[in-house]
Amino acid sequence: MMFSREDLIEGTGANVLKCTDIDDNASFNISTDTRTIQKGDIYLPLKGETFDGENFIDKALESGAVGYFTTGDKIFNKANFALKVPDTKEAYLNLAKLYRNRINPITVAITGSSGKTTTKEMVYSVLSQKFKTQKTFSNHNNEVGFCQTVLGMTKDTEALIVEMGMRGLGEIELISTHLEPDYAIITNSGSAHVGRLGSLDNIAIAKCEITSGLKQNGTFIALNQDIIKKHVNFGGEKIYYSIEDVNILDSSKSYSKFEYKGNIYKLNVEGEYNIENSLSAIEVGLKIGMTPNEIAKGLGAYHPIEKRWEEEIIGGFKFINDSYNANPESMKASVKTFVDLYENPVVILGNMGELGENELEYHRQVGEFLAKQNNKVKYLTVGTLAEKIGEVLSNYGFFVKSFDNNKDVACYILENLDKSNTIFLKASRSMKFEQILEEIKKRDI
Repeated sequence: MMFSREDLIEGTGANVLKCTDIDDNASFNISTDTRTIQKGDIYLPLKGETFDGENFIDKALESGAVGYFTTGDKIFNKANFALKVPDTKEAYLNLAKLYRNRINPITVAITGSSGKTTTKEMVYSVLSQKFKTQKTFSNHNNEVGFCQTVLGMTKDTEALIVEMGMRGLGEIELISTHLEPDYAIITNSGSAHVGRLGSLDNIAIAKCEITSGLKQNGTFIALNQDIIKKHVNFGGEKIYYSIEDVNILDSSKSYSKFEYKGNIYKLNVEGEYNIENSLSAIEVGLKIGMTPNEIAKGLGAYHPIEKRWEEEIIGGFKFINDSYNANPESMKASVKTFVDLYENPVVILGNMGELGENELEYHRQVGEFLAKQNNKVKYLTVGTLAEKIGEVLSNYGFFVKSFDNNKDVACYILENLDKSNTIFLKASRSMKFEQILEEIKKRDI
């Protein structure tokens, strides 16, 4: 993306501190990272809890930047262009909005307590069948990630998919109002982040902020949940979907076939929760005007991303790594799918984070749910919270062993499990379950 001098000033509402030797027809790239500054860029310093990019303005200029944004009044002699704004992140958001409006793609916003990244990838896979499509990279779903996604669009981008995460009230609203999506999706509203937001209602309120910027002629698409319906504030078209609307024709390892609204679709992944995630992609595709065949082709091209149902053979053991993140809803759904499909299953569960003062109860509830599933499962737990899941399962007669760290559970696998076992990993990202696999690789050499 390139911006003119007028774009930078008018788009951000900046005051000009310095403007010398700037060609009236010049255009500039924006850079927020001094390590990747290119000659002629404008440096836009961001601030975080532990860093302040304005401390590196001089470094940016030394690396070739011709100008910079600042919240202060200091003028650097090396700069040709200096702009003062009240907030550099807000300036970044405003430039992203300016560029989004200039390119004007079909825009889809996605959030949810779980499944939002999977849904983003499914929507991308569908829309890519017909449109030049840009999506949020990885899980860069905060305000800065939003700006990077939008400003990463090429001029011929026809569809834009933005994933929105949040750590508190107001964050999704901020992104949504700058994005102004045509379609807004909520995959679900559950207990993830209840420790930060204080209640399930507050979580739903935060998720429903996605409609703050939704165009009045746009479409809201969401899981059919009472708590979402209770808090959504949008007067336009609303579509609600559910697994109850689906006729599942086949479900096996790495495969699902189902009928939805009279059409047949296939996925290269198992589990009802994955089918449910795909329904919003179908609905978006239909609303945009894609044919069921085009949508089916897109869903068929979808494959899980890293640490989301990722299959790997290590040390002769088959692992299914679903440890990208976890909350009570996703842990219940994914473990149920796994134990229903695999023989000789071993499930390794770790702590779920950000569940607040009721975190012990949430872990026990997972245990109660899993106790009603396949009783031929071996459970290994890592961490003091996951141990509570194990305690419940043990009371129901399940085989359970608890560990304090990833290294110890890796040792147990190598010394005690059979190669006929299939091993499933599920935990919050903070548990770093990839260490289990790394330890087994190390010992297998």
